[in-house]
Amino acid sequence: MKRILACLATLALATSISGASAPAADAQTQASQQIPSADPIGDLIANTDPSASDSATDWKLRATLYHGGRGMRARDSLGCLVSPMRTVAADRARVSRHTIIFIKETVGLPLPDGGAHDGYWYVSDIGGAIRGDRIDLFTGHGAASMRPLMGLNMKTLSVSKVGEFTGCPPIDGGGGNRVADAGN
Repeated sequence: MKRILACLATLALATSISGASAPAADAQTQASQQIPSADPIGDLIANTDPSASDSATDWKLRATLYHGGRGMRARDSLGCLVSPMRTVAADRARVSRHTIIFIKETVGLPLPDGGAHDGYWYVSDIGGAIRGDRIDLFTGHGAASMRPLMGLNMKTLSVSKVGEFTGCPPIDGGGGNRVADAGN
């Protein structure tokens, strides 16, 4: 994640330097450049790769929580170990497995390893009751693991598909992100 942020910062600097020397095409362009963006990273990605915004997928999804214990399988539908605060179960017709999603409401929440959540979750599980516009977030072992997410409005989370992963989701608090295609 640190490498991705460093690349985005470098790209932002390069874009601002190259954009500063280019003359504005018209008054409307100048006016739009003066309005601060609500999503500078998203704007940066869209400006550098226009196809990224065309293929971006955003949803408002309802979420439920699940935790380990009482006979729950310790593996997801891919055969991987479930990863606390990373594993997501979804309806395959809505969100395919191997998808990396970003849930902005979870940024900054505490991770089991003591770090802060970066908002990235990994769709690697399915469930019989997970249908349509609903996801199920794995929080860890025991009901107490759900506590960090209890303050969120679980009826409408802002969810974006940001890429795909190979293999299994990271269990290391997110340091092992394996993005195959960040434009998806």
